[in-house]
Amino acid sequence: MPKQRLNKILAQAGVASRRAADEMISAGRVTVDGQVVNQPGGSADPATQKITLDGKPLPPPEQKEYWVVHKPPGVVSTVDDPQGRPTVLELLPPEARGRLYPVGRLDFGSEGLLLLTNDGELAKRLTHPSHQVPKRYLVWVEGRPGPAVLERLRSGVEIKSGRTAPAKVGIKSSGKNGSKLSFLLTEGKKREIRRMCAEVGHRVQRLVRVGIGPLRLGDLPPGAARQLRKSEIFALRQASGLKDACKPGGDGVQKTPRGKAGQGGGRKRKQSPRRIRD
Repeated sequence: MPKQRLNKILAQAGVASRRAADEMISAGRVTVDGQVVNQPGGSADPATQKITLDGKPLPPPEQKEYWVVHKPPGVVSTVDDPQGRPTVLELLPPEARGRLYPVGRLDFGSEGLLLLTNDGELAKRLTHPSHQVPKRYLVWVEGRPGPAVLERLRSGVEIKSGRTAPAKVGIKSSGKNGSKLSFLLTEGKKREIRRMCAEVGHRVQRLVRVGIGPLRLGDLPPGAARQLRKSEIFALRQASGLKDACKPGGDGVQKTPRGKAGQGGGRKRKQSPRRIRD
């Protein structure tokens, strides 16, 4: 196995984040083959070298887990909440064992697809706008946006945090009680869609995230969770530009007591993932 940075090795062992691992290294708490390493940029081969923290061998690397939940309204997208509101971690079944974190967030009142994982590298790539991984939403708004309003949404809207990036926006349906829109974004400013729609005079009534890159919400019921299939993990890693994505093996869907698994299954024609630029 090639050498890896020590902070990455510590993070994979689940003892700290990479930043906290650098602090541990700088404090002289880490040794490699009995020698103290106090430079954060140091590296080692965990397969052939003995690495200790505070004199104790590192635990084996934490097994990667990937879960998707259908967040309902009234649940926060964080691991804990000072106000005591329910969190997305409470939607996971007992077999979810890792230290899982949500990838990005959905507002308290929003709903839909939320990915939870302990794969920090993948999470970072999926959320950083430089990797252009699109997020898909269905949005119900007041009124019927006209062509000029749609063009404003597509080209970017000036909000308090600055001008939004161009987006793909379309009308799915429209009636007396409002319109249903589709949004595709590659950035994730706080409450971005709600603020965009309010700025152009069409307040959001409901917002559902239905996709992250190649991953889809499907028919997973609100409040339910399921593990990702190997093919879905592979597709996400490819879409985020990770070169070490392994080809998927046999697929299987693990259902949880909270609801049905999402759509999918069946053999599909192999496709290369596309980078979607808005």
